[in-house]
Amino acid sequence: MAYEFLANRMYRMPTHFGPTLGPRHNPDGGRYDWSDHEFDAISAYFLSERPALEALLPPGFEIYGEPVVKITFAYLRNLPWLAGRGYNTLGVNVPARYKGKVDEVVGSLCLVLWENMADPIMTGREELGVAKIYCDLPPPRVVAGRMNCEASWYGFRFLDVDLDGLRDADLAKDRLDPGPDTQGNLLHYKYMPRTGEWGTADVAHAALSPSLTAGEVVGAKIGTGSIRFQRPAWEDMPTQFRIVNTLADLPVVKSLGTSTITVRGGNFDLYNQRALS
Repeated sequence: MAYEFLANRMYRMPTHFGPTLGPRHNPDGGRYDWSDHEFDAISAYFLSERPALEALLPPGFEIYGEPVVKITFAYLRNLPWLAGRGYNTLGVNVPARYKGKVDEVVGSLCLVLWENMADPIMTGREELGVAKIYCDLPPPRVVAGRMNCEASWYGFRFLDVDLDGLRDADLAKDRLDPGPDTQGNLLHYKYMPRTGEWGTADVAHAALSPSLTAGEVVGAKIGTGSIRFQRPAWEDMPTQFRIVNTLADLPVVKSLGTSTITVRGGNFDLYNQRALS
């Protein structure tokens, strides 16, 4: 006799072994306590040109405010859903407004989010609709007050972000993010192809990560820096070279500085993620 899906429980493939486990679903079917987790977010910003960013927007989206590109490396530790383990991420975001038939919302649109672990990639793509893919993301290096973050794919190093002149930020006065105020919202575009009908979408819609419950800011710095893409050939990154080259080709009108922030606690399971229409 075939199994039946349990009501009000979360599943993803393989479904044959019962309800899934992940960031939003512990072994008992409940939610995790995130009070002990920590992360460092290291960001670099630059002003680009509106037409170049508009060309990357999915249906229903428009650039909101100044065309500022944000590149963020994040290093996550002591995650409850991974039994205290962690992983690293690299995201590229732009400020956007989504105007749908029902919803209208401003947020930071995630163009791509690299991660160095399969489990969060699978859960994020299938459950949340986040554009996650894989790359290698070693810890940042700090030498004589200078910080370097790097990303590579099977030995091909495609991005370096260097931070210089870092000083402690006054959170009452200094803006860590020089881009438009996107109200703490994250926007995404979920796309899943229909099996056997190549070129046809099974799922295609915008998604929203509402403003997260803030944790404790342990430390924050601001400074200057640089962003250096290395353009890959197809042989270097067969499935991702178009992504990296498109980002490398974005016009840089002006560098807008760098920032770092360390946060402890807060609720980051994105349980309140929702589809937009």
